[in-house]
Amino acid sequence: MHESKPVKSKLLPANAYRKLEPGEVYQPVVPATDLRPEVTLWSIGVGVAMVVLFTAACAYMALRAGNAIEASIPIAILAIFFGKMKAIRSTILENVMVQSVGQAAGVVAAGATFVVPAMYINRLDVSWWQIFLACFIGGSLGVVLIIPLRKYFVKDLHGELPFPEATAINNILVTGESSAGGAGKILLISFAVGAIFDFSIEALHLWNANLSSSILLGGIGSGLRIEVQLTAIAALFGLGYIIGIRYASIIASGSVLAMLVMVPLIYAFGRSIDSFAFAGTTFRIAEMSAPAIFGAFVKPIGIGAIAVSGIIGILRMGKIVASSVTLGFKGFSKASHAASATAERTQLDMTPKNVLLIQAACTLGLGALFFVVAMITPGDGGAAAYGLGASLKFGAVGMVVGFLLSFLFTPVAAQAIAIVGVNPVSGMTLITVVLAIGCMILIGLRGTAGMIIALIIGTAVCTALSTSGALITDFKIGYWLGSTPRNQERWKFLGMVVSALVVAAVIPLMDSAYHFVVEDPATGLMVSNERVLPAPQANMIAAVSNGLMSDPANQPWLLYALGGVVALMLFMSGVPMLAFALGMYLPISINAAVLAGAAVAWLVSKTGGSDKVREARAEQGILIASGLMAGAAIFGIISAVFRVPKLGALIQHVSVGVDFWLEDVAGTAVLEEHAHAWYTGFQGQLIGLVMLVVLAIVSFLLARLGAKWMLEADGGGDE
Repeated sequence: MHESKPVKSKLLPANAYRKLEPGEVYQPVVPATDLRPEVTLWSIGVGVAMVVLFTAACAYMALRAGNAIEASIPIAILAIFFGKMKAIRSTILENVMVQSVGQAAGVVAAGATFVVPAMYINRLDVSWWQIFLACFIGGSLGVVLIIPLRKYFVKDLHGELPFPEATAINNILVTGESSAGGAGKILLISFAVGAIFDFSIEALHLWNANLSSSILLGGIGSGLRIEVQLTAIAALFGLGYIIGIRYASIIASGSVLAMLVMVPLIYAFGRSIDSFAFAGTTFRIAEMSAPAIFGAFVKPIGIGAIAVSGIIGILRMGKIVASSVTLGFKGFSKASHAASATAERTQLDMTPKNVLLIQAACTLGLGALFFVVAMITPGDGGAAAYGLGASLKFGAVGMVVGFLLSFLFTPVAAQAIAIVGVNPVSGMTLITVVLAIGCMILIGLRGTAGMIIALIIGTAVCTALSTSGALITDFKIGYWLGSTPRNQERWKFLGMVVSALVVAAVIPLMDSAYHFVVEDPATGLMVSNERVLPAPQANMIAAVSNGLMSDPANQPWLLYALGGVVALMLFMSGVPMLAFALGMYLPISINAAVLAGAAVAWLVSKTGGSDKVREARAEQGILIASGLMAGAAIFGIISAVFRVPKLGALIQHVSVGVDFWLEDVAGTAVLEEHAHAWYTGFQGQLIGLVMLVVLAIVSFLLARLGAKWMLEADGGGDE
């Protein structure tokens, strides 16, 4: 979330951000009678291009670090930047449409990456078309569920809800006409820097970005299992730059507790024990490395903390939840239908009839999807696990559960975004999965089919919630500026289709290239790939679904409960629970890199000869960070393509520090690798550390350059 103070602008009316007086009417920037271009080939084309670019980037970042790019702000900046390059400059309403269509990127990526990897982690057979349909149907359902509430949130409550994210984007659109040229350049330069930096690491292997104190400091502390790691890539550095020093420090604190306190303590007390069995596995702690101890015993504590943090987040929004339950029915009143028939252009929604038809189609689509999944899921003997009657029953129950939870939670998501700018989607998704699993168990659906259907329900509902929260932001921006709501609503479906297709390609690609589940060399067990694809929310969902649907005896319930206790302690202490819990779950290598980026951002904001210059440099953060993450993510996906054996494993022809080759294993081509000694040793890691410093210096220079352009555009003179 990026809060933004309302700005004064000649474009915006004086009552844009305040509550209206009795009898006062808000007039948008573009009046209802002004029919300037809005939906054009340019606005829709650029919007779709933004969807493709940022869906891939958001999905990649969510899988790599548990946090996605907030796509709306960079999309708004690029819309203005590219709009200035046209022969006929784009209108402000065209820029709104670019942002509105493009925003589908982040919401669908969040819905998919929070849940879909759980299917891979639980080693379920999931197809790309199942991912696509769950995301598209869920996103479309989120659109039509929130449309009836648009007028209530954005017009009836004008000035009463802060809309922090919408305010930030609106500020860019109304003030960026003069300065977006410089902002767009900084964004694109940062994109190039992130792309080149991470492609050099992930594909070319010119240096080793996986830094470790055991190598750089000669193994100090390794005997006690005290080890600090840092993954020095631009994607994580940019994430820290945009998160800021406060939250990055809280996340890093979680890692310090996990890796530098819990792991050494577990080793100190457990190394004297020959072996012991826990959660269906036998462990010999004396033979386990620090990462192995973390993965076996500390990560489940982090999962429990994440789960309880999400639930507490929902409970803390009790008033919002309670007031939102009745909102789902508000938009379908006769008064609402009558008002839609006589609305002016700036209040014109899709017709209630069409909205209801699409709701019905999405609901039936969910039922059909669940039915097909149940029908094709194989049983123990290889034949279909369930017959026609059972599959129809499972599909019908799943359809009802999915629709009801979406219907109840979408107003919660929208109201939370409007009030605090934070969508409690992870907590609501966890509740959705638990309730869906409970319903499946009650009607006799267990095992593989039960988990797949429950997780697809979770994917659809999660995407619906993400969409509804984002769309209410779109509606508010359009209300301020004078867009036609019906255009925003109709073209959002195109964004959903494209974004769902992209995530349905990216997630299987990342699994093919890196694998969500890998073999733990210490135990021989298949565990989540925490180094490359940690996907914390999905791991939480996977643990819960696996524990409820399969053998409960093989789940570390004690560790999950301990994590819940940690979350409660954090809540009572006033520490942001989810941030700290993510720190406990994610490897310290990720969180240390995030902290490094945040520290550089903090230092940049403290440099400059005046408060005005320091503020201008600090404001470049979102541009630099978004560019670094987007560029790194897109070329990270290209690097993943280079690793896919079915595509020839192109990485074997370009990699320098690591040798790759294809081996035939039981008739399947498998990518093998061998790193050179200089690459894994002190030399390779030292180069990686130096390059991280270079990245920090480049970021500082970009902030300085962007601030200079910004001040010149505002008439503020030189730095």
